[in-house]
Amino acid sequence: MNEAATPWRRAFRVLVTVGPGGLWLLVFVLLPTLLVLLASLLTRGPYGELTGPWGFHNYAKLLHPVYLEAFAQSLLVGVLATVISALLGYPLAFYIARHPRRDLLLFLLLLPFLTNFLIRVYAWLVLLQREGLVNAFLGAFGLGPLVLYPSFLAVLLATVYTFLPFFVLPVYASVERLDWQLLEAAYDLGARPVKAFLHAVLPQTYPGLFAGSVLVFIPAMGTFVVADLLGAGRVVLIGNLIQQQFGITRDWAFGAALSVFLMGFVLLSLYLYARLQGERGLGHGRSPYLEDLV
Repeated sequence: MNEAATPWRRAFRVLVTVGPGGLWLLVFVLLPTLLVLLASLLTRGPYGELTGPWGFHNYAKLLHPVYLEAFAQSLLVGVLATVISALLGYPLAFYIARHPRRDLLLFLLLLPFLTNFLIRVYAWLVLLQREGLVNAFLGAFGLGPLVLYPSFLAVLLATVYTFLPFFVLPVYASVERLDWQLLEAAYDLGARPVKAFLHAVLPQTYPGLFAGSVLVFIPAMGTFVVADLLGAGRVVLIGNLIQQQFGITRDWAFGAALSVFLMGFVLLSLYLYARLQGERGLGHGRSPYLEDLV
């Protein structure tokens, strides 16, 4: 009797533990994604409703130069924001992890999140306008006033500011788990500081670098609020196009096609990165350099 009941008990335990999370993913992730995919194959009706015929005509519209330019700008913003976040966030994560008051520094890093996102973006608008604080500072050195708003530079600066903490935190977590004995071993084997860092420290932080890059690149490509406020129509990203299709234009079918295209591109990028760098980036962090010297 007990043996016959064992599979049922196991199934019940799995259902209790995995069931709520699986149900959540099904209702709020899988089903909405399928609905968006279905809508992308339909056609906009005369009053904005979704109707037939079915087809891939919405995806064909993506080849228009306007949409290709918006996608190129989105890709540029995503790549530049990720690179700048890496250049700023990587050393910052080491500084915070090695600082005796790192709890305070982490709090200061997360402090902006206590303020509404729109207010923080509007703050950049005030800072970068012609009579703003940045131009006033540059004017003291005879460099201003410059046209900082609206511009691509303003969008990029606000994007980096917004998503920089998302890069720092995963790298900080990797730095906290570093095995500093590998660095000492590299020095003992005659490695110079730069080479020792590249082969003994950097590989151990690959998981944090990968996670931080993903957390910056994906939202930076899909954001539209920053471009709306600081680009003022001069910088149009694919997120702005999606927002326009579901808003003013009321072309939900084409907006769904844009959304599917963006999701597909992001997933393909993640897959290619995992294929090219995943084993090295998500591995245990062992150093081939030290192994070769040993």
